[in-house]
Amino acid sequence: MTATRPHYDLPEPTLRIGGHHADARDGRTYDSYNPATEELVTSVAAAQPADVDDAVAAARRQFEEGEWSRISGAERGKILSRAADLIEQDAQNLAALEAIEMGKLFHDSVVGDIPAAAQAFRHFAGWADKVTGSTALLPDFGPQRRFGYTLRQPLGVLGAITPWNNPVLIAAWKLAPALAAGCTAVVKPAEDASLSTLRLAELLTAAGIPDGVVNIVPGLGEVAGAALATHPGIDKISFTGSPRVGRQIQSLAGDTFRKVTLELGGKAPQLIFADADLEQSMSWIAMGSFYHQGQVCAAGTRVLAHESIVEDVIQGLVDAAARARIGDPFDPDSTMGTIVNAKQLDQILRYIDIGHTEGADLLTGGHRLDRAGYFVEPTVFRGTNDLTIAREEIFGPVATVISFTTTEEAVRLANTTKYGLNAMIHTRDLSRALTVTEQLRVGTVWV
Repeated sequence: MTATRPHYDLPEPTLRIGGHHADARDGRTYDSYNPATEELVTSVAAAQPADVDDAVAAARRQFEEGEWSRISGAERGKILSRAADLIEQDAQNLAALEAIEMGKLFHDSVVGDIPAAAQAFRHFAGWADKVTGSTALLPDFGPQRRFGYTLRQPLGVLGAITPWNNPVLIAAWKLAPALAAGCTAVVKPAEDASLSTLRLAELLTAAGIPDGVVNIVPGLGEVAGAALATHPGIDKISFTGSPRVGRQIQSLAGDTFRKVTLELGGKAPQLIFADADLEQSMSWIAMGSFYHQGQVCAAGTRVLAHESIVEDVIQGLVDAAARARIGDPFDPDSTMGTIVNAKQLDQILRYIDIGHTEGADLLTGGHRLDRAGYFVEPTVFRGTNDLTIAREEIFGPVATVISFTTTEEAVRLANTTKYGLNAMIHTRDLSRALTVTEQLRVGTVWV
């Protein structure tokens, strides 16, 4: 059943270069579909390398000749604060665009991603006038007293490549600190989720950010993304996406010694110890496995449970899957929306088949829903850490429960992975939590 959609306004589905809307030079477009209905939403301009050239030139021109890098940090902060206000005021519109383009629950965006994006701009607005250096006394040179100081200046033009799963939030994470420092940017949003980013650019302009500071070049990754990643006019690349593409960007950037920040995939472990308060923890364990249909790089789909409670954890996950309401992202009763597109759905179903083939025990789920739209059931396997479904990032609601006996075994299993993004610990023993946190080879640990 399709829920009533709130009113929303589609932004101009064009390139945004130098503050102006523009079609691709050769007129190319690509189609954006609603994954809940498989219906066409709109056709979006598809940037080609020549269009990326134009966008980088606009950003470079603004950086070298315009006012953004030259006005005071306090003034930049005021503008970024206004941007935060406008994002909050436009929350329902931005959330609706995310829902119709990539199937994210409307409610989750309204109360989660969009406020967090506003908070990112507000946070870095506060830092804009606090970008300071340091002073150091140096050894005397003969009778001459000496000192040295560092001077922090904006780096230049940022090339930002964003993913489809959290388009506004991740664009905010990349843009807000760069703009606070006085940099300019060219953003290549994912082709499956470009409309909300285009709307974000409109809000930044309304806040007072000058033309050319933020330029948007929607298009295909292998065309527009590749052109941006290799462009000689870019001073830094910030990329969020797959390890495969991140590896290519790192290699390409190495040839020109440009700065690169990569946020790539994950296969996060959830370590659930025997003393965990399962009444409290199960909702978090299920969220780590199924939130946003598992389309989260930090998803905790490797569920490591102590042998004494593993059956309880399994039952809790199976029950959570049974309670899931899979449906229209605009329906307030829906607890799970859609997979972003047919390709991603096929990948998830392929991994489920691999789990079967390799002997994992399917406990619940595992099927596409028999209706229009890219809906898949939350799925739980029991297996071992050497299974493909436990080693590779599926980017779907597929959890694998793996039992352990000792703390040492839990840590070993958690660290036996090619990823290192994050991990989760469920325990009531603070000493264990602190000790295990030190032993996990990941960037972030949630306790």
